[in-house]
Formats: sequence, structure tokens, C-alpha cells
Amino acid sequence: MSRYIELQTVEESTDLGAVLRKGKEILLQGFNWESHKYDWWENLEKKVPDIAKSGFTSVWLPPAINSFSPDGYLPQNLYLLSSSYGSEQQLKALLQKLSEYKVRAMADIVINHRIGTTQGHGGLYNRYDGIPLAWDEHAVTSCTGGLGNQSTGDNFHGVPNIDHSQHFVRKDIIGWLQWLLCVGFQDFRFDFARGYSAKYVKEYIEAAKPIFSVGEYWDSCNYSGSVLEYNQDSHRQRIINWIDATGQLSSAFDFTTKGILQEAVKGQFWRLRDPQGKPPGVMGWWPSRAVTFIDNHDTGSTQAHWPFPSNHIMEGYAYILTHPGTPTVFYDHFYDGDDSGHEQIVKLMEIRRSGEIHSRSSVRILEAKDNLYSAVIGDKICIKIGDGSWSPSDREWTLATSGQRYAIWQKKQ
Repeated sequence: MSRYIELQTVEESTDLGAVLRKGKEILLQGFNWESHKYDWWENLEKKVPDIAKSGFTSVWLPPAINSFSPDGYLPQNLYLLSSSYGSEQQLKALLQKLSEYKVRAMADIVINHRIGTTQGHGGLYNRYDGIPLAWDEHAVTSCTGGLGNQSTGDNFHGVPNIDHSQHFVRKDIIGWLQWLLCVGFQDFRFDFARGYSAKYVKEYIEAAKPIFSVGEYWDSCNYSGSVLEYNQDSHRQRIINWIDATGQLSSAFDFTTKGILQEAVKGQFWRLRDPQGKPPGVMGWWPSRAVTFIDNHDTGSTQAHWPFPSNHIMEGYAYILTHPGTPTVFYDHFYDGDDSGHEQIVKLMEIRRSGEIHSRSSVRILEAKDNLYSAVIGDKICIKIGDGSWSPSDREWTLATSGQRYAIWQKKQ
């Protein structure tokens, strides 16, 4: 049973601060899977003026800590800020520059697992001797070789998974999160959020008080063989259940919208309207907690686990940047493509602002068929995506921008 009706009420009544109430966030994922090879903190620092001018409110940075792997996703010493992305001094210079330009830094919080420094129980590297947060094997779940309790979520296989049910573990993690805010981070992105109970995310957010939080609750969409099913309600419900279990304090990446949208742009735009006439992702049920995106360092980049079709990228951005939810732009699409892509995304962001679109904006879907999707968002923006010929019949609309297989109109003042 959908929680949609109930959650609408919660959304209006819960005070999460001005940022979420205004719903004007636009995020930039400020890295890809290869970024650790390229003096990344210095590279990003040079781009801060452009990032701010473009209208981003927050930049998600890769894990800025000591890691067993250069990408940062196998953390070891959580208090050591020198990493493959650059030195501690370079990171702090980047954070200072972002602060000067009033763009928030989002820390990648990798707390599902941690690589040990010495061998312990069972001959596994499940002790953390000689570094801050010197935990023993009781900090590691019993299902991944430790002496702690069973995991409260899914296992991240092959490495020690942290047992968040232990009070000393939570106390230390909270201390570390509070320290990250002192360093200069303001927002959190929770990695592999399926790995531990969302109630701990609630506890961490309540204690550390980041401005904005988003969780990576990623599981597979519903398929019949290799064909994506039309109805993805159970998929988006699982994400909504996770958000709800965080005490409604965290948003979540809208993997449902990504999965549906990247099939829709291939000529199946009927997918973009659910049976109730709403957008079919998390966006359609709980827009203020849906963080929409096209690709990230896992789905795209050189990993390409689940990539958005490369010849339809701008249609994807035309959709998420004109619709409710909190849109995220991927570094590769903004900086590693041609200048045209960068300019088109900046224009779409400008239209989002001038059209007063926010995370809770209304959507009235006009067409959703094989080769055409059209909708009115809020009361000032009208969009068309696809090969089908279409334009608003009312003369009150004027063309704001257009590109390959998309066009956007704004209501005349």
C-alpha cells in the first residue's frame, strides 16, 4: 500500500530547515571513477567560480579520507584527510573556496564497511589497531567475520562490515561526522545505505545536523527477463520506506526515475506516466525527498554498471531539471563533454530558477506515448521530449530553449 497520501501531510508539516522548505537545491556530483588520478582537489578548486555561477548549491565530493583503494570507497583511517585526491591542505583550500562562493561541500559518508589494519578473529583483517577509532573485532558484523552482531542490512561482500548496533561504534561515528562539519563539509551523502538500518542514519543526522543529506539506497528495478516492467511501485516504495525510517530526515537518490527514464528516452515515453497520472519514480510520490540524477560514478563513468544512453543525455537533463525533486548533474556530463552540453545544462538550470521550479512543484502530464512526452510543471514551464511533433497551443507560452529531441516553453510575463 502506497504511503503517498500520508507522506504529503508529513511533507507539509515537518520542519527540516529553510533549505528543504524552499526546495531550490541543485547538486553537482563533482567527480567520476577516475578522478583520483588527476590532482582532484586542485582541479575542482579552479572550477568553483563556474560551479557557483552555474547555480549549484552543493557539490558532492568523493570520500576525502585515507582508503585501501584509491577511489576512497574502502576506508581505513577516517581521520586522515590526505588521499589519492590530494593532500589535506589542498582539500581545505577547496573547502574554503567553496565556502567563499557559498556552495556547500557534500561529504561522501562511507560507513557500511572499513578495512582493518591488523589480523584478528579468524585471521581476518578485522581489527583497527594503530589508527584513530581503534576498534576491535566487536565492531565488525559476525556475518563478515567479526565478533559483533548480525548485520542490520545487506552485506557488502569481501570486506569487514561495521556493526552499527554497537553503542561505541555509533558514538565514534557521530564524533567523526561532527568533526567533518568542523573541517568544512556541510552536507552528507550516505554510501551503500542498504547495508545498515536506516534508524542509524536518523541517529547520525540528528546528532551531527548536516544541512542536507541523501542516501544511496540502490537495488534492482523490476524486470521481466531483460525488459523493464512498467509498474515500478514496489521499487520506489522500498526507497520511500528507507527515507521514512530515517525519520524523514534524509532524502534518497531516485533510482526508480533513473531506471524508467533511461528506457523511456529510447521511444517508450509512455513509461513516464504512472496509472495515477503522476511521474513514476520516487519523484511522483515524495518529491521533496527524491534526488534525481542521470548517471553517477557507478552507473556511468568507466564503470558503466547501468549507464544512461549516451545519445539521449540532454533529454534526461531536460526532464530532471524541469521536474520536481532535487536534481543532480554528473561531472562528466557538465565538464567532460563538449561546450554545448555544458551550456545546455546551464540554460536548463537557469530556466528552473526563472520558472520557479522547486522540489515540490506540481506536474500535469499532457502526453506520454511512444515518441512524445509533454507536461506543464508548476504554472510557468511547459516541456516536450521525444521525436513527436508537439507544442503548446495557447499563445501565452514562448519558447525558452530547445535541443535535440526536447523543447521548453515559459509562460509570457
